[in-house]
Amino acid sequence: MESQLAAEPETVGVAAPGAFVSFVRFVVCGGGVGVLSSGAVVLLAGVMPWGVANAVITVVSTVLCTELHALFTFGTGKRAGWRRHWQSAGSAAAAYAVTSLAVLVLHLVQSSPGVLTEQIVYLGASGLAGVGRFLVLRLFVFGSGEGRGQGQGQVGEGVVAVAPVSMGPNPSAPAPAPAPVSVAPVSVVAVAIAPVSLSPLVLAAGA
Repeated sequence: MESQLAAEPETVGVAAPGAFVSFVRFVVCGGGVGVLSSGAVVLLAGVMPWGVANAVITVVSTVLCTELHALFTFGTGKRAGWRRHWQSAGSAAAAYAVTSLAVLVLHLVQSSPGVLTEQIVYLGASGLAGVGRFLVLRLFVFGSGEGRGQGQGQVGEGVVAVAPVSMGPNPSAPAPAPAPVSVAPVSVVAVAIAPVSLSPLVLAAGA
């Protein structure tokens, strides 16, 4: 009798894109949403104060970017939950603080910097903040997301089954009786030792 091992069905996850592909998608999604947001602020500012319009569009664009990053940029295969939305918003706020701090430091160093200098500092800080935000999102926010294949080696959907494995004879089966062992009879022969007389010469030599 052979015993079989039954494996539980394993749901195969979605393979995540590589770092370069994710970064390209991150730039495309972030840049596209940024362009749309700038136009939306202008339109919305016609019916409400500019500051309020900018705040509303900032919140909406951040939520939209987070969803795009979850489904497209990092390929988690599912929508972002509340935890990821808060983490993404925190990283966006940190990036905004970095760019604002860079411009503030520039104005402290130079009382009246030129427009070109200010743009160079702002764009440089934005680029560094964007790379840092990308690393935070990839490694911490979406890096351990659910639904991704371990080791990125599982693609598609399906069920993985393990073929039955033979474990050899059933250990519960009774063991066969040992074969009888025949022992040949052993004859014991008595040996008589005759006394040996030693001559005086041998005794003298031994002394």
